[in-house]
Amino acid sequence: MVNIWDNVVPETERERLLATGFGAGVRLGRRPCLLVVDVTLSFLGRRTAEVPSPDNSADDEGGEDYVTGCGPEGWRRLPAIVALLESARRAGIPRVLTRGSPEAAAVVGGAIKLSRAGELARRTHQAPFPAEIVPQPAESVGPGEPAEFVLEKTKASAFFGTPLLTYLHQHQVDSLIVVGTTTSGCVRATVVDGASYGYPVLVAEDACFDRSPFAHAANLFDIQMKYGGVTTSERLLAELSALHAAPTPRDPSSPDEGVISDVRAR
Repeated sequence: MVNIWDNVVPETERERLLATGFGAGVRLGRRPCLLVVDVTLSFLGRRTAEVPSPDNSADDEGGEDYVTGCGPEGWRRLPAIVALLESARRAGIPRVLTRGSPEAAAVVGGAIKLSRAGELARRTHQAPFPAEIVPQPAESVGPGEPAEFVLEKTKASAFFGTPLLTYLHQHQVDSLIVVGTTTSGCVRATVVDGASYGYPVLVAEDACFDRSPFAHAANLFDIQMKYGGVTTSERLLAELSALHAAPTPRDPSSPDEGVISDVRAR
């Protein structure tokens, strides 16, 4: 299988790291949490004609644009994000959607140098979610299922200065699925912090996006080698469907069962 980074990272580097034990697979747990990182209009940018809004209106296409937008690639990746969110809802696993905190960002600035100025930070962080992933209201969630948590943040990592870790503990989460944007910024920072807190972390390559294709590929390579596992939304959808259909524990004595990200097997 061809990896997204194969045309970016020299083959000699890939082989050397794999030969020394980097890039091992990651196991998805029985109680994962889906983290949808910063998929708001300020990072998607203006909606393109090739991705019409759900009600077929053209308001987003002619709407406000943002200097922080990632362009058409974000809208092309949105369907994979939507599919994973809908599958997570069916499986009843915890779901966290992050967005900016406009009031706090106006005081402390945004996550990157570009958005340090208070007014730009406020404008960027107050942008709404696209219609496709508007969080479910609490009253629409079934009995015993977790409501969707809209987590406001001002810096790159979803863990920095937020109650995310408390939420994960309360819901007995044992692993993370991370999607969203940007791959090289807030996604990577969240993955590194999640791994630092001891969580196995899986990233869906086709459900993340970045302003730079190079940065997207290079950072996914680094995540796979050191911090988590990179896979596809298709494989994660199969895992979530299995969780929904047969919520029985995996055999912890099996070293390979549940490992769905291992570049050495591709």
